[in-house]
Amino acid sequence: MITVHHLNHSRSQRVLWLLEELGTPYEIKHYQRNPRTMLAPPELKAIHPLGKSPVITDGPNTVAESGAIVDYVLDAHGEGRLRPAPNTPELLRYRFFLHYAEGSLMPLMLLALVFARMPKAPMPFFMRPIIKGVSRQAGKQFVGPQIKLHLDFLEGELSNRTWLLGEELSAADIQMSFPIEAAAVRAGLEANYPALGRYLHRIRERPAYQRALSKGGPFKLG
Repeated sequence: MITVHHLNHSRSQRVLWLLEELGTPYEIKHYQRNPRTMLAPPELKAIHPLGKSPVITDGPNTVAESGAIVDYVLDAHGEGRLRPAPNTPELLRYRFFLHYAEGSLMPLMLLALVFARMPKAPMPFFMRPIIKGVSRQAGKQFVGPQIKLHLDFLEGELSNRTWLLGEELSAADIQMSFPIEAAAVRAGLEANYPALGRYLHRIRERPAYQRALSKGGPFKLG
């Protein structure tokens, strides 16, 4: 049976959602972030050398990284569900969004978080104006425009689709869910991106998504 090594407030939430959508049996081993540093506990390094989440174990196999976990689970348990058939145009689109979520969108959400926290970090008082200026300019000149570029792109992609591939949910939507949740907190969605706001609402309304939350616990993104 698959064991999900689940860190609170982390990307492993969508692994639970994937397994719930498939109806695949699994068990959860819970880990808690350090409340001061928000880093994963050292116990996770016993599972994978990087000590990160998500990571799953399945018999002799240990799989880390969200995209690799999605591929592994669908290969082993998907039975053709939640991704398009081979050699179809839809599969190319699916692969793009599966990797785009972590390769392009999520790094911007992390940068937004880092620059928002920098002025609040402990530092000598004389450094504070400098750090505030750096973080403000980085947000204004790079992070903000890049986030707008990507959210404008996604708004267009979802303006006439229910899900990223059309009318059917795919694992690309599951992979995309975490950066979209982060964008709702760090960039705002409802007012400026109505299609993305509706998309996030549909994600949260999925019964399997709600079951994953009930088992994994609610997550909060700063």
